[in-house]
Amino acid sequence: MKDSINFGTTKVSSLFRKLLMPTLLGMVSSALFVITDGIFVGRGLGSDALAAVNIVAPLFLINTGLGLMFGVGASVVASIHLSHGKPKTARINVTQAAIALSLVVLTFSMISVFWAADVSRMLGSSERLLTPAVEYIYGAVPFFVFSSMLSAGMFYIRLDGSPRYAMMCNVVPALLNLIFDYLFIFVFGWGVIGAGIATSLGYIAGAAMVLWYMFFMGRTIKFCRVKTHLRSLRMTARNVGYICRLGFPSLLCEAAIAMMMFAGNYVFIAYLGEDGVAAYSIACYIFPIIFMVYNAIAQSAQPILSYNYGARLSQRVRSAFRLALSTALGSAVVFYLVTLLFAADIISLFIPAGFAANTIAVSGMPLFALGFVPFAVNIVAIGYYQSVERDSSAMFITVMRGYVLMLLCFWLMPKLAGVNGIWLAVPVAELLTCVLILIMYLKNRKGFATFVANNNVITAGSEAVNSK
Repeated sequence: MKDSINFGTTKVSSLFRKLLMPTLLGMVSSALFVITDGIFVGRGLGSDALAAVNIVAPLFLINTGLGLMFGVGASVVASIHLSHGKPKTARINVTQAAIALSLVVLTFSMISVFWAADVSRMLGSSERLLTPAVEYIYGAVPFFVFSSMLSAGMFYIRLDGSPRYAMMCNVVPALLNLIFDYLFIFVFGWGVIGAGIATSLGYIAGAAMVLWYMFFMGRTIKFCRVKTHLRSLRMTARNVGYICRLGFPSLLCEAAIAMMMFAGNYVFIAYLGEDGVAAYSIACYIFPIIFMVYNAIAQSAQPILSYNYGARLSQRVRSAFRLALSTALGSAVVFYLVTLLFAADIISLFIPAGFAANTIAVSGMPLFALGFVPFAVNIVAIGYYQSVERDSSAMFITVMRGYVLMLLCFWLMPKLAGVNGIWLAVPVAELLTCVLILIMYLKNRKGFATFVANNNVITAGSEAVNSK
């Protein structure tokens, strides 16, 4: 499943298509992973169980964000090193990132499991939803390290020229999750904890495929032995710090969706009770799916952008960025129209008609979908800045979009427009972020459409003392 890919010479449009299709199919499989969980839980266990899973969902997003942080950061650094003819340094950076990711996620998982009830309450759970929320944590969170390794591994495998294998690493877990969800919920009757275990088994299978590739199938990018003497450990800490800095906006993007869920859960439960949270949970299932598609587009452009940025091929950087932006905008229009026309049908997949949560969601979903178009611009812009080592710009946009403007809109919009204002909070925050990006673009056109070219030699900011 290795493809013939040369990031510096292959026509940009051909290269983008070659990366986009398997990446997009892999992300669609991940989206089906999320959708089937929601459908099986909502249909098999009821709206309270669906609301409880939504309460816990921010933990999943933070975990995925950690995987993306180490995946994006290491991929950008490794891409630039490859463009400089340093494959051994690229391998060492990827290995360092994978080890650091595992340690961080294991710590995060243990804390979440040991204090599961307190974590659930902190995330906005009512006493009525507390028991299923804790059960879901027990079923899924202990295995988070496999989920994060799957998220990060996609970047390493695509960079090695195997986007189709990366796609299969998402397809196989999605199919397994579908089977296990049905068995554990409908056949064995294991309830919410069964749904969590089904999800975990899918992620374990995907992570196993990633590890097999990185140890035994990798061509250029693969895991290697790293030295552990004091000087190497110091350099590893420096390299991991730089990788985290480049990838941190990806973590913030995922955490921003978690913040959206967290803030929305609090506001909806205050205005509409548990039925409001259940209705909002459907939007929270759909929004990450939209994000996955936009993220697939940004991820497909990332190695092209980073490699050609390192090689100082500015025209190819511009072409890749324009392709990513136009593709994302086209997808956004399709998503909006589908949601507008088929909102009732989509919602009925999760909660049947006649339930209060269904009625609330049907009236609110078209309003929520207004944010899909500006969201596309925002994600591609953040991905662009990350790919060309402009992490401060990416971080600024991410913080404004996902935290400052999001929280401001969740506080202000209900006061201005009542319940409709809650549904409009996310779209308004996305639109304001898009305006902010436009202002940045107009202020510095060259800086947004291409990388800043100066007289210094471009480096990836990390070294590989371990190789010496």
